[in-house]
Amino acid sequence: MTLDKEWAIGFLDDFADRVIENKQLLSDLDQAIGDGDHGVNMARGLTELKKAFSEKSPATLKDVFKTTAMTLLSKVGGASGPLYGSAFLNMSKKIDADTLTKEQLPDIFEAGLEGIENRGKSHAGEKTMIDVWEPAINAMRQNEFSSDAIEAALQKTKDMKATKGRASYLGERSIGHLDPGAYSSSLLFQALLKSEGAK
Repeated sequence: MTLDKEWAIGFLDDFADRVIENKQLLSDLDQAIGDGDHGVNMARGLTELKKAFSEKSPATLKDVFKTTAMTLLSKVGGASGPLYGSAFLNMSKKIDADTLTKEQLPDIFEAGLEGIENRGKSHAGEKTMIDVWEPAINAMRQNEFSSDAIEAALQKTKDMKATKGRASYLGERSIGHLDPGAYSSSLLFQALLKSEGAK
């Protein structure tokens, strides 16, 4: 499977569909420990992304990720837009050819993770989207990238105490809830897995 711009558009379209389909669930998760708008915000931004792709197909693989970054930065409210936007912007900067190899994917996503960490001033273990990104990338590097690995990383956020973002105001009460950003990130990596690119 060639990891080119058509592959990237397909993978991100699938991610968008998964978020739109799970919009209510994501907002319900956010209702428990945040503002309650994660699903609505992400679905709005990703609906705009699907529109952007269909109206004017990006010229290069790099442009697919840059278009994604700019759309999410401008259309998604709350913290998610800047965090996802920073991730995809960093990923686009890392791409310098029209195709990728499977072996390059962990490095591309690592660049995205750095974008999230820098923007959110956060790291693993704080009950955020990073708690899915980091284990998913590690699993890719070890050829253990699977639906189960992604799900296990997501489920681990349930027992964490939030120390970043709106959820951190709850302190101990944040324990027992899945992190909504981690959930939407798990949808991203499930879409990546299904795209064949990472298998």
